[in-house]
Amino acid sequence: MSPTVRRASSADLDLLAPLFDRYRHFYTQRFDEAVSRAFIGERLQRGDSVLLLAALDGHDGAGFTQLYPTFSSVRAARVWVLNDLFVEPQARRRGVAQALLDAAAEFARADGAARLELETNHDNLTAQALYDAAGWQRYDGTQRYHLPLGAT
Repeated sequence: MSPTVRRASSADLDLLAPLFDRYRHFYTQRFDEAVSRAFIGERLQRGDSVLLLAALDGHDGAGFTQLYPTFSSVRAARVWVLNDLFVEPQARRRGVAQALLDAAAEFARADGAARLELETNHDNLTAQALYDAAGWQRYDGTQRYHLPLGAT
């Protein structure tokens, strides 16, 4: 059966919180479902991100992606940042990640966005291969910086 993707709502918090916790752990954060639940719950409550939830074989929770809005001043247009993408280990290599990427692109197009953006770690070769195969273009036109503002 092919994966399906739908926009998550606050009713999906029980599905999303453990997924988000496992996603954070992948990026070296300690497991803390209370922190993950509070963070995702706040995003859903405030509506300041869009969460897309994948189902596979009739079961929700195969994976998710989270998009944050931003803007391009130069283009005078909305831009969506695909900030998080996670697929449960047992659902990998079954089209879930591609379905999530496709749904994110469809959502952003429908919203009139100029583009979708994402970044991944230099050593995340599996994700890079997925993005390359899905038609995402590497962009080396700028040098990215960040300014750490303290521990949270």
